[in-house]
Amino acid sequence: MNPSDDWRPACSLTALHVRAAMLRAAREFFHRRGYLEVETPCLSRDIVIDAWLEPMEMVRSGQRWFLQTSPEAFMKRLLAAGAGSIFQISRVFRSGEVGERHNPEFTMIEWYGVDSTWLQQMELTEWLVRACLKAAAEVSGVEVFDDWPKASFRQITYAEAFHRAFRIDVHQAETSELLTAAIAQNIPLPDSCAASDRDGILNAMLAFAVEPELGRISPQGSSAPEFLCDYPATQAALAVTTETSPFVARRFELYINGLELCNGYQELTDVEELRRREGHQNTVRTNSDLNSLPGACRLSAAMQAGLPECSGVALGFDRLVMIAMHASSISEVIPFPADRA
Repeated sequence: MNPSDDWRPACSLTALHVRAAMLRAAREFFHRRGYLEVETPCLSRDIVIDAWLEPMEMVRSGQRWFLQTSPEAFMKRLLAAGAGSIFQISRVFRSGEVGERHNPEFTMIEWYGVDSTWLQQMELTEWLVRACLKAAAEVSGVEVFDDWPKASFRQITYAEAFHRAFRIDVHQAETSELLTAAIAQNIPLPDSCAASDRDGILNAMLAFAVEPELGRISPQGSSAPEFLCDYPATQAALAVTTETSPFVARRFELYINGLELCNGYQELTDVEELRRREGHQNTVRTNSDLNSLPGACRLSAAMQAGLPECSGVALGFDRLVMIAMHASSISEVIPFPADRA
């Protein structure tokens, strides 16, 4: 396109209609199930700490403020205040994330079911995805996969997925064995990844060998979405972990054709464990030459007051639109990506 035409939207007008239909379907889906729609700030002095998510920040009156990478902290404060099951469709921001599957600003659907388990939320996620893709097909006339209605989305554990890709027991293997397996398959390890960095090695193995095949393979050879679950406890984020070996996180992600769509947890309710994990995440950041982050002190206060038992899911809406439209780039489904914003 001529540079003088970069005022135009990157996506087609059909994509805008598909997005609108999918958003309507998502809202109707949650309303029918009694979830309350909420709105929370995009800008805050609090930020949930993740070692590998870099927030955008600004200084206001001498204080650090952050564009939120997720509405999680605010939504959990509402849960602690008694809001019940809630959902939100929000804009979220992550610095440096630009590419075919990433844009620094994107749309997220996030929800929390009070008194629900992560397994129940896995099932709910499947039916939300089906509802949104059905709505998209009614606008575009294009079905995503005809065989999806015949069987439920598949589930595979982290250990099973690694065994499928590397023929190793990921929970029992020494870090040196993981490194050897990664090198044998020419996995590109980041320069910052030390030979002793187990999670760094696992993340590279996941990204380059495991993820591309998720949601593609089935015994019948047909394509179907796939939930990856039971992550190592060291990658629990804010999910609860099992109390017996192998120690794994009650966490899942959904993949369709190798594209990650969502992240779901049986939510942590222990405030002391939250503080421990925040400290660990900041240590990882500083060891990786990243700035430490202040954390979410109001989330800690809310959890101290009492966060109800719940499970939550965050779903990248733009990526779901990509699936609906068979798009290869996120710029095909959002009107003004970073290079036109």
